[in-house]
Amino acid sequence: MTKKNAAVNPLISWALLIFLSIIWGSSFILIKKGLIVYSAGEVGALRILSASLVLAPFTIKMFRVLSKKDLWLLFISGVVGSMVPAFLFAIAQTQLQSSITGILNALTPFFVLIMGALFFHQKLVRSKVVGLAMGFIGTTILMLAGSEGSIGNINFFAFFVVGATICYGINVNLIKSFLHHLKPIEITSVSLLLSSPITIIYLFIFSDFVPKTLREEGALLALTFLLILGIVGTAFALIYFNKLIQLTNAVFASTVTYIIPIIAIAWGLIDGEILLIGHYIGIFIIIAGVYITNKRIH
Repeated sequence: MTKKNAAVNPLISWALLIFLSIIWGSSFILIKKGLIVYSAGEVGALRILSASLVLAPFTIKMFRVLSKKDLWLLFISGVVGSMVPAFLFAIAQTQLQSSITGILNALTPFFVLIMGALFFHQKLVRSKVVGLAMGFIGTTILMLAGSEGSIGNINFFAFFVVGATICYGINVNLIKSFLHHLKPIEITSVSLLLSSPITIIYLFIFSDFVPKTLREEGALLALTFLLILGIVGTAFALIYFNKLIQLTNAVFASTVTYIIPIIAIAWGLIDGEILLIGHYIGIFIIIAGVYITNKRIH
């Protein structure tokens, strides 16, 4: 039985990796389709609310065993690590191609390191600093691509994606430092549920979500895309990602960082988006920077 499991596990691991890459790489085109009808705020709020509701059955019983400190930290994790990025990605894509957003998402490992060094007493070695520098050079090239060198034509909406990846960097270090004693399903489901009241208030009090859904043409299709984004691309994907880490290790799981931009680019090109030579140069430099940053020194 042990030999059989040893043979099956690599196949399961690679299947999960490919599945996650497709799901997360497709999330940017789903955001784009949701924005056809809904505002950026409505897209972000619906994404988090649908994810939290589908995981709610796993969550309720956990409140009895979690301490107040854990609950506060999980609330912060839900807001910083899930809700705020969901809003920022949606805002960015009102003026940014989905493919470019997917590429910039690869900055996440950089900010995990930077936030760890700044606030969580993590050390940076020289090779990682080189990787970080390459990541930011690639980002600058992406922002300048198509601007013909004019600062006024730079797409500053890329900074919303940068802000989202900063949030991811803070959240990863927060979980690693203060919530490592909890199971992945506990962290994911409770943090999402604790942040969901904010999205409910926004959707049903401060937005036109209900009238749009009932009256606007194409609203049901857009809503379907966003439900897939929340349920599959956020809730289930986080569970499978944590499972992947358990089956393998964080280094193997981080390979998803390299594949997500490829999927995002493919969907963008299929949807008629155009990438210039500057975009491809920026992509190459960012991915190379991620590789150097994640490379282990022996």
